[in-house]
Amino acid sequence: MRSREDVGRTEDGRYIVVDGRRWRATDPAIPEALRQELVNELMAARRLVRSDPETARPRVQDAKVALGERGDPWWEPTDDGRRVRLAAAIRALLRHRDEDSTICPSEAARIAGGESWRDMMDLARATAAGLARDGVITVRQKGADVDPSTATGPIRLARGPAW
Repeated sequence: MRSREDVGRTEDGRYIVVDGRRWRATDPAIPEALRQELVNELMAARRLVRSDPETARPRVQDAKVALGERGDPWWEPTDDGRRVRLAAAIRALLRHRDEDSTICPSEAARIAGGESWRDMMDLARATAAGLARDGVITVRQKGADVDPSTATGPIRLARGPAW
């Protein structure tokens, strides 16, 4: 198994090089604790690929997109790419945590926005509202389900009925 130090990087830091092959690097702006949580989710999903590929592949995709290794390049994000990455981060974090756990939309914003995460909060809440409309997540405030389009103040995100 290779350590992070055994992997070469391109000069611009956007790619890693393994055995002469170039792969997109993880977004370096992701806070370490969240990056590690996403890597742990990715590894758990990869372990499932042989035994349950139908469940594993979307998990791998979400973790890779959240890490910035797939989808829009993290160094040139688009609005659509940010939405996709926020949704992937929300799903990956909720999958990795205990079934009854919740996350804050700011965690997804910190993953997709780095140091500018506060600027992404409106988009993170809007992305969460879309996932809630689809039943993928529920939006909670003080432990009760709320309508994300009318909720003001802090909210939490939990797995929804269509999870």
